[in-house]
Amino acid sequence: MPSRHSDIEMNRLGRTRSAASASAFSTTTGRGARLSLKSHLSNFIDSFRRDDGTSSTGTSAASPFLHVTPAADDDDFDHHHWPHDHHHQTHSHRPSLAGSHRTHQGERYYDLRSAASKTASTLLARELKGRHLQMIAISGSIGTGLFVTSGRALSQGGPASLLLAYAIVGVMLWCTVQALGEMAVAFPVSGSFSVYSTRFLDPSWGFSMGWNYALQWVVVLPLEIIAGALTVAYWNPALDRSIFVTLFLLVIVAINLAGVKGYGEAEFIFAILKVTAVVGFILLGIVINIGGTPTGGYIGGTYWRDPGAFNNGFKGLCTVFVTAAFAFAGTELVGLAAAETANPRKSLPTAIKQVFWRITLFYIVSLTLVGLLVPYTEPRLLGAANIADATASPFVIAIESAGATVLPSVMNGVILVAVISVGNSSVFGSSRTLAALAEQNQAPKIFAYVDRRGRPLVAILAVSSFGLLAYLANYDDHGSIFDWLLAISGLSTLFTWGSTCLAHIRLRKAWARAHRSLDDLPFRAQAGVAGSWIGLILNVAVLAAQVWVALDPLPSEDGAALTAVELAENFFLQCLALPVVVVMWLGHKLWYRTSIVRTVDMDIDTGRRDWGRLGVIKAQEDEERQSWPRWKRLYRVIC
Repeated sequence: MPSRHSDIEMNRLGRTRSAASASAFSTTTGRGARLSLKSHLSNFIDSFRRDDGTSSTGTSAASPFLHVTPAADDDDFDHHHWPHDHHHQTHSHRPSLAGSHRTHQGERYYDLRSAASKTASTLLARELKGRHLQMIAISGSIGTGLFVTSGRALSQGGPASLLLAYAIVGVMLWCTVQALGEMAVAFPVSGSFSVYSTRFLDPSWGFSMGWNYALQWVVVLPLEIIAGALTVAYWNPALDRSIFVTLFLLVIVAINLAGVKGYGEAEFIFAILKVTAVVGFILLGIVINIGGTPTGGYIGGTYWRDPGAFNNGFKGLCTVFVTAAFAFAGTELVGLAAAETANPRKSLPTAIKQVFWRITLFYIVSLTLVGLLVPYTEPRLLGAANIADATASPFVIAIESAGATVLPSVMNGVILVAVISVGNSSVFGSSRTLAALAEQNQAPKIFAYVDRRGRPLVAILAVSSFGLLAYLANYDDHGSIFDWLLAISGLSTLFTWGSTCLAHIRLRKAWARAHRSLDDLPFRAQAGVAGSWIGLILNVAVLAAQVWVALDPLPSEDGAALTAVELAENFFLQCLALPVVVVMWLGHKLWYRTSIVRTVDMDIDTGRRDWGRLGVIKAQEDEERQSWPRWKRLYRVIC
C-alpha cells in the first residue's frame, strides 16, 4: 500500500532535483565561505536574469506533473480545415505556442490553446507552504474594511443590517472560495481566476477581468501607503508624511523582491498580529458588554432597542452590502497563490476551509460585539478623514468606552500593520495577474519576464512604481484623486467572484460531458455546483444593490437633496468600473471576434496537475478516516 505522503511536492521552480544536482548544490554551499565578494555580487546579479526554462540537465522547466498539450508547428497547420469557430480551431489544430494573438489570411483570432499552455507551464517559484496559505486565508482581507469602514456601515444601516449584510456576503464568499479552490487544486496555473474566465467562459471576458483586477490592486498600493503614513501621524503629527511613504514603499518592495517565500513569511507574521488583535478585542468586548466598564455597567442589547437595530431601512442594508464586499476583498488571493504552492492538493483545501472560521469568528462575532457596544448614532463613526482613521473605528470607540487609555494606541498599531499587509498583497496580486495576462498575450510581453529565482520581476517593479503616487500624501486634495482612480476598478471584486462561480459551473458541465468522474478531482467544493449558483446570484444581487444606491444614495447628513451634478458624480465614483469593464470586454471581442467557449470545445486537460495514483491515495485516506472519532471527522470537514 503506498504512503499517503506520495503526493509529489515540487521544488521552488516545479522541477525535480537529481542526486547529482543535489550533490553539486551541497558542494557549492560547502565552499561558500571561500567565495569572493565579486562572486557573490555576480551570483546576485545573475539571479535577476531571465529564467531560460531549463534545469541543470537541460530539461524543460515545465512541470512533468502538468498536462500541457503540445502544439504543432506553423507548417503543420491545416489551412484546408479552417473552422468558423475559433475556439474549436485552437483545440483541433493546436497552433504554435509562439503567441496567443494569431492571424489567418488577414483575419485576427485569439489562440486559446496557446494561452492555456503558457499559463500552465509558468516558471514562477513554488515555495509557499501550507502554513502560509492558511494564514493568508484566515487574515488575508482583515484590514481597514473591518477595522474602520465598518463604522460607517454601522452608522448607515444599524447593527442588524451590519450583521445581516456581512453574514450574507460571507455566505457568498464561502461559496465562491470553495469553487475557486476546486479549480485551483485541479488547475494550479498562473493567473488563477482571470485565466479560468478566459478558458471556461470567454477570452474577452477573461481579458477584462484580468486587467480590472490588476488595476484594482495597482491603485490600492499608493492608497494603503498613504493610509499608513497618516496612521503614524496619530503619535507625531509634526513628522513629514514623505518620510513614512518612503519607508513603507521600500519595505513593501523589499518583501516582494524577496520572492514568493518572502511574501508568504511576511503575511504569516502580519496575520498572527491581526488575528491576535481581533481575538483580543472579542474577549475585551465580551467583558465590556457584561458590565466591565467603570461607569456604564451591563450593556447587553440596549443599543439594539435604542436607537434601534436598523437605520435607513432596506436602502441602509444595501449600502452595507457594498462595504461588506470591500471588507472581504483579498480572500481570492489564496487561489492566485496556488500556482506558487509546493503541493496545492494538500495545502489549498485546508486553507480554503479556514475561510469559514475567518468569516464566522473574525467578522460575524467581532461585528456582533461592535453592534452591541456602539450605537449607530455615535457621531464619530462618520468622522473618518481617511480609510485608516482609527478615531472613526468602532473598535477604538468601543475600547474607549471602557476608559482604556493605552489600547487605542495599540489598535492604531494594528491598523498600521493591516495597511502595510494590504499594500504587500496588492503588489503580489497585481504583479501575478499582469504576468499571467502577458503570458496569454493580453498584456505587453515584458510583464511575463520571470527571473531565475522565479519572480515576475518586471511586473513587480512596474506595479511598485505606482507606489510613488503615495507622495501625493502632502497634497491636501489627494483624496479626490484616489477616489477617481479607485472608481475605475471599484467593483472588481464582485466581477471576479461572480466570474469564478460561473467558471466553476461551466467547468463542471464540461467535466460531465467528457464523462469524467468527480472522484478524479483532487478537491471538490463542499457546496458543489449549487453553491456556485448561490454565489453567482448573490454577487449579481450585491452588484444591483450597488448600482441602486449609486443612483439613489442615502440622504446627506444635513438632509439637503443632491443636485444632478452631485448625483452623476456619486454614480460614477461608485460604478465607474461597470462601463470600464464593458468597454474592455467589447473592445477585445470586436478586435479578435471571440465567442463564448462552448462546452464541447472546453479544454479541461491543459494545466491539470497529475497527482499520480490519486485514487489509491484517496482510498487510503478514506480508510484511515473511518477509524477517526466523530468529533475529528467533523473537525476535518470544516478544517
